[in-house]
Amino acid sequence: MPTSSLNETDPDFVVVDVETACSRVSSICQIGIVGFKNGIETFAYETLIDPLDHFSSFNTRIHGITSDHVVGAPTFGDVHSTINAHLAGRITVAHSFFDKGALGAACAIHQRDVIGTTWLDSVRVAKRAWPELPSHRLNVLSKFLGIRHKHHDALSDARAAGIVIVRAIEHTGMGLSGWLAPARARRGPAPKAAADGPLKGERVALLGAARDGKLARCLAEAGARIMSGVGTTTTMLVISDDQPFGRFVSGHAEYRRAEEMRKQGASIKIVLETEMLTRMQR
Repeated sequence: MPTSSLNETDPDFVVVDVETACSRVSSICQIGIVGFKNGIETFAYETLIDPLDHFSSFNTRIHGITSDHVVGAPTFGDVHSTINAHLAGRITVAHSFFDKGALGAACAIHQRDVIGTTWLDSVRVAKRAWPELPSHRLNVLSKFLGIRHKHHDALSDARAAGIVIVRAIEHTGMGLSGWLAPARARRGPAPKAAADGPLKGERVALLGAARDGKLARCLAEAGARIMSGVGTTTTMLVISDDQPFGRFVSGHAEYRRAEEMRKQGASIKIVLETEMLTRMQR
């Protein structure tokens, strides 16, 4: 049956996670919703749901929920108004947009209005905050960040995904509005290096800045050739002041590649943007 603890404080964002009974994404059999404000959990809601569909052995092996567990449980149509009250008009986080699709499909099947909310994918956030990780699955992130987590329990998954967002904000200093904004494009053509200048001959890779952005143009005007990444001919890695990786920037693949090249005897320099610009002004 539904369980809920509610604080009247309006959350900065809410997190939703669903489990499904079979391959049809509309077959929601459990939902968990957690609200966060100022990095602290403000409410939690969880309920089993009768999906009015069959339970596949594959899905049951993942989450452990069977048809016996949902006897007497409400249908999605029964709890739609409660879910809508928690999500509508707010920023809603989901770890991948599977949950968004499942809610949309369930609304259609049960002839309920689609829930109007602003979606934020915590997978995308995690990939930008910790690009050095080999996987950004929720169980991997939970282990990395020290989050207590029961994988494939809807309430635990929602809570863990919310903590991922909180930690990403703390780690990078980027607020919710920044994470909601599209990632800056990094595939534009690099500016052409000036014929002369203090950086003539330097082959520069950027970390945390676009190849066609302000920093790239500044370095190119000083004679540097802007590279697509750290390679065997790169002579300098410049770390942008706006890099979103925080103190874990040294774990970024480009940074690690530059460090490995240095260990092997390559004369590649790793410098901060501020330091680089100060040098150029001397």
